[in-house]
Amino acid sequence: MNKLWSVAFLFLLAATLGGCASSSPDVIGRGEAQRLAVVDDAVVVSVRSVTVDGSQSGAGAVAGGVVGGLVGYGAGGGQRSSQATGVIGSVVGAAAGNIIERFSTREDAVEIVLQLRNGERRAIVQAKGVETFAPGDAVILVSSGGKVRVARK
Repeated sequence: MNKLWSVAFLFLLAATLGGCASSSPDVIGRGEAQRLAVVDDAVVVSVRSVTVDGSQSGAGAVAGGVVGGLVGYGAGGGQRSSQATGVIGSVVGAAAGNIIERFSTREDAVEIVLQLRNGERRAIVQAKGVETFAPGDAVILVSSGGKVRVARK
């Protein structure tokens, strides 16, 4: 039974660590280092708080299903009972794992509407970072590798 709990713990730990990726504008990915970026001057028009919905990669459902199945199987009395509770535990665990993954990867963010020097407007959603923005702030728009972020000038 101890081996059962060890396996369940490892799957749960892997699912939890998988959700630790950051989209913070203050964290630069290794692939973004030493790359040329296009920088545009802009002025903040408006800022509003938003929530970026969490991911549902399936990792939470898989981990929850495995853990639920192991726990359910271990809780059953006889062979048939163990199999039935294992299946039920897998279904319940998968649903719970999916919900946990979605809510644990949800992020607070800001939507920033900008006016560029040429008069064009852009809207960017980025995770809340150390910097705060207010209408009228002079900022730069940094574009690199298909990703864009707003930073103070």
